[in-house]
Amino acid sequence: EKTGIFVRRGTKVPSLDRSKRWKIKIEVKENQEVYPNTILGRVQESNLVEHRILVPPGIHGRVTYVIEDGEYPVDTVICRVETSNGERELTMFQRWPVRLKRPVKRRLEPSKPLITGQRVLDFFFPLAVGGAAAIPGGFGTGKTVTQHSLAKWAHADVIIYIGCGERGNEMTQVLKEFPELIDPKSGRPLLERTILIANTSNMPVTARESSIYTGMTLGEYYRDMGYQVAIMADSTSRWAEALREISGRLEEMPAEEGFPAYLASRLAEFYERAGRTIVDNNREGSVSIIGAVSPPGADFSEPVTQHTKRFVRAFWALDKELASARHFPAISWLDSYSEYLEDVKSWWDEKFEINWADLRAKATELLQQEANLQQIVKLVGPDALPDSQRLILVIAEIIKEAFLQQNALSVEDAYCDPEKSLRMMDLILHFYEQAKTVIAKGAPIFKISQLPVLQKIMRMKNEIKNEELKKFDDILKQIDAEMEELRSKYE
Repeated sequence: EKTGIFVRRGTKVPSLDRSKRWKIKIEVKENQEVYPNTILGRVQESNLVEHRILVPPGIHGRVTYVIEDGEYPVDTVICRVETSNGERELTMFQRWPVRLKRPVKRRLEPSKPLITGQRVLDFFFPLAVGGAAAIPGGFGTGKTVTQHSLAKWAHADVIIYIGCGERGNEMTQVLKEFPELIDPKSGRPLLERTILIANTSNMPVTARESSIYTGMTLGEYYRDMGYQVAIMADSTSRWAEALREISGRLEEMPAEEGFPAYLASRLAEFYERAGRTIVDNNREGSVSIIGAVSPPGADFSEPVTQHTKRFVRAFWALDKELASARHFPAISWLDSYSEYLEDVKSWWDEKFEINWADLRAKATELLQQEANLQQIVKLVGPDALPDSQRLILVIAEIIKEAFLQQNALSVEDAYCDPEKSLRMMDLILHFYEQAKTVIAKGAPIFKISQLPVLQKIMRMKNEIKNEELKKFDDILKQIDAEMEELRSKYE
């Protein structure tokens, strides 16, 4: 309104509206002792997020003055605290340098998975709450769509989406879609729990460099309130390019591919601010980071991807070949990994009767065996293989199409509950074990491929809703009946 489309040099506008009045409920009394992150008051910021006004870090003392409950602008002094350095006035907002991480009382071990609703991630490569993950992928592999899906369905209280140096249309898409999408937990529009930091490719380089830190600091601020925060940074490669450009203008000595020598330490500073923490006596918060990496030409050996791998414990590699084959999400089950498997195993064991770790190990082994067999198939064709090995090819194809592929635009399949994922994989592996016994009796592989139940297995992700898990029992009975009938013919 003041400067037109682009912000002119020297323009200073307060980021918070000073005229809007907010209804605050005060939580402290006069003469009360307060510490950093003590809740002073509560404001309903949106229908989904209650904003807890906190004592800033570094302030500890006795309350000498506090206002009544009511509606006030953000710059109203709501409280005065007598500290060892004199009296401090506290308002509804805080100032904090974005490059400095906010202090915490104690950091906790990761123990619980961040449920994303994406089967390939939750089941095969889980990210723990308070963990850090990277999504590297070349142009057109689906980084942004995957980030959008995570922002929509991740089990977090607050989502911070940083559009760092990407196309402006991607931010427009978020603004258009999120008000229409409903949060499954609360029934409210997703935009009410989302913070967007728009920093598109046509904006100044210095702003791009600081936008990642801004998002991180906002995440820590909401973490201190006791929320589970998930940060989507799209893309950290553009941020690294901004570092390279600034470094070049400062005439610093370039390192590999022209990036500054301190690229690794800057990436470490960012990813190490993730974590699950104790904020106050009985308040726990977390910041989980999912950073997209855009390596030129999908070359994972370039510096940003290589340095990022050092600081994240979940690596979700997007594969150009899978994307070309229209297999989405195009996350490679051979190149991706997660180091949180042991951390989250106890959560799966407590929640569900089916053993997640065993199922995952069996499924991973099958996919690995199939990748090895494909080398032979490319040379001599599948007919040269014995039926026991051809069965592995059939089952791996079922895992890929019926389990790993997920339609982000389908109502039933966009979000998959962890228990549904477990039941699906349990059913596929049960089919495999039964088929193995039938083939051992002498049945040919084409008889297995022609079983009517196979169609139900391929369609179960779309036909069985998250709350209709009893339907899996019917398919299990059908598998047993059809396999028994086939087995009896060869005995």
